[in-house]
Amino acid sequence: MIVQMTGLPPGVLGFTAHNQVTAADYERVIVPDIEAAFAIDPKLRVIFHIDEDFTGFDAGAMWDDVKLGFRHFSGWERAALVTDVGWLRALSKALGFLTPGQFRLFQNTELQEARNWVSTK
Repeated sequence: MIVQMTGLPPGVLGFTAHNQVTAADYERVIVPDIEAAFAIDPKLRVIFHIDEDFTGFDAGAMWDDVKLGFRHFSGWERAALVTDVGWLRALSKALGFLTPGQFRLFQNTELQEARNWVSTK
């Protein structure tokens, strides 16, 4: 399940992943919000938090993430990933340099710091 974060400034989107994330979750919550944001502004700041109850992504959700990322490849101004999940941290460290904008990885205890960082222009 994915829920949208609240309390973020204009121009910043945030999402929290709980339990198992499916393609339907991704297409119902993330894709419409991101597409709407890009229709307003060609640059986007986003924070994605993987909560402690997260159990995984299904293959369809991972594919949707890749497609969305490439569709707006040059539009990511700042992206923060907040997670304690080892394989996601390792993957982000290995591939974070591919993100065209600024990218930072945070631990769950640093959620507020991540929110502040991604919200700063």
